[in-house]
Amino acid sequence: MKASSPFVFTTGTIGYPILFVMLIWIVFWAEVRFNVSFNSFGVRPGEIKGLRGILFSPFIHSDIKHLFNNTIPLFVLSLALFYFYRPISWKILIIGLLATGLLTWVIGRPSNHIGASGIIYLLASFLFFKGIFSKFYRLVALSFGVVFLYGGLIWYVAPVDPSISWEGHLSGLITGIVLSLIFRNNIAQPPKYAWQEPDYSEEDDPFMRHFDENGNFIESLPEEEETSETEYHYIYKEKPDKD
Repeated sequence: MKASSPFVFTTGTIGYPILFVMLIWIVFWAEVRFNVSFNSFGVRPGEIKGLRGILFSPFIHSDIKHLFNNTIPLFVLSLALFYFYRPISWKILIIGLLATGLLTWVIGRPSNHIGASGIIYLLASFLFFKGIFSKFYRLVALSFGVVFLYGGLIWYVAPVDPSISWEGHLSGLITGIVLSLIFRNNIAQPPKYAWQEPDYSEEDDPFMRHFDENGNFIESLPEEEETSETEYHYIYKEKPDKD
């Protein structure tokens, strides 16, 4: 008989990733439909006005190719985040969004940095390192899945193309690693089975009540219980080892 799984597929698990993808497509549609450009709302390092891009830049894309390249990774990685790490998913997204944007503003070239790539690198980095730290087979498998699907992303944290914001990619990568360390202890535990759980606790065991937490004998045998000296030594002087 298996206990409840720590991983639950809810409406939000798939609903939020769909919402994120819809938002970036709606913003792009609005630019095309009304012939406007939101590029000025990107992260502009060194400019106070450029700080607003920390919130707005992930929703802005330069063209349809840029948008399409970010759509599938954003959906897949955010889906994995909400499924495997649902209790801390919003913390990772909100803190990660702010930290990635701020770090880009600090280390970035004096240019206009837009796109959801920084968030994608944040999610890929967090999911990979968090899975490795967990030592739980499902999450480790997720880590290798991320590497298999998006391992090529690592090349774009270096200035290989002047038209790509490698600073935003690097900021997302660093932020994901830091968050995986900060939330290192927030790991879903493997499901337990009924045969793994004892039917009683130490408090219910009349023999174990006579030992303190350090294993020292603290109570003599009740007078009404008749036990030979040999049995007394076995029961009270030798506390069973616990794994």
